[in-house]
Amino acid sequence: MTFNFLKSAMVAGAMTLPTTAFAAGHTTEVNVSYQPALYWALPYYIADQKGWWDEVGLSPNYSTFPSGAPQVAAAAAGDWDVGGTGSAPAVLGAARFDIITIGITNNESAGNAMMVRGADAEAIRANPAEALRGQQLLVTTNSTGEYASAACIESFGLNYPEDVEVVNLNQGEIISAFASGTGAMAGLWAPNIYTLEARAGATLLCSGQDAGAIVPGALIARRDYAEANPEMVARYLAVFLRGVQYIRDNNDEAVSMMADFYALTGVELDEQYLQREIDTRPMFTLDEQLELMAGDNPTAVQWFNGLGGYMTSTGTLEQELDAASFIDAQYMQLVADTPELAAFARGE
Repeated sequence: MTFNFLKSAMVAGAMTLPTTAFAAGHTTEVNVSYQPALYWALPYYIADQKGWWDEVGLSPNYSTFPSGAPQVAAAAAGDWDVGGTGSAPAVLGAARFDIITIGITNNESAGNAMMVRGADAEAIRANPAEALRGQQLLVTTNSTGEYASAACIESFGLNYPEDVEVVNLNQGEIISAFASGTGAMAGLWAPNIYTLEARAGATLLCSGQDAGAIVPGALIARRDYAEANPEMVARYLAVFLRGVQYIRDNNDEAVSMMADFYALTGVELDEQYLQREIDTRPMFTLDEQLELMAGDNPTAVQWFNGLGGYMTSTGTLEQELDAASFIDAQYMQLVADTPELAAFARGE
């Protein structure tokens, strides 16, 4: 697949943006959507604390959503311009609301997992097919948690959903129900998996990474906004990427800032779990982002096509959508091709 890049005149104009334009004190509002208390959203919080939005001439107007479905639906009304979301809503948003994916927030395959009670784990691992057949799986359907859980169940030689009893609950309900003794399995994503560990003595049986179900998060934009404002989208990406680089270079401070960020919405995690977020959910720098979206069959397209196949199998999508139609590398490339933005994104 070959990505379409910005018209040469547009790129040339953006590339001549002087550094002084970032420091002149004038900012343009950009509407940013995300889901709170998720690791991939930490760069927004860091950018706020460090004043990076002002440095690139942007003023973020945040809107937060409890999950991806209402987030992408809000794009139809133009309630936000850019943001971050999970891979399932990114695919759904592309199919229904013309949302494009302009980068990867993180690889959260290890953070989408099927949990079991610690006391049952040894027996289940000895013969998972026999132990889990016919048992209740508490899971949020049409989600990356279900995607990972389904892959795990099939990796044990069972059929999903035929061989288990699927109970559809939101993540908070799953934690409460499982902690009170309901269900044999729980499909969750981080940081909920850590909460269940702490509250119910649960342990991770199998993650999406274990079962080969790659779960990328998506940096997204409304296509109409991006096409009309490529420069703003590139600046937004540069701020996010600066946060990624900062987390990589400043682990201890990143853990502390993550604790503060999560606490804003009442999520309290021990430091061990915060560190696990960083260790198990790789984020990607500018150069790594470009590599993921490069070539005739980019890695990012392969990841999203895997998720799209799952969504087609569940009936969420009527027909499979080729990720090449909505993953657009031109805005990330614009960051790389604009010297001031590239240096900013790399923290130079």
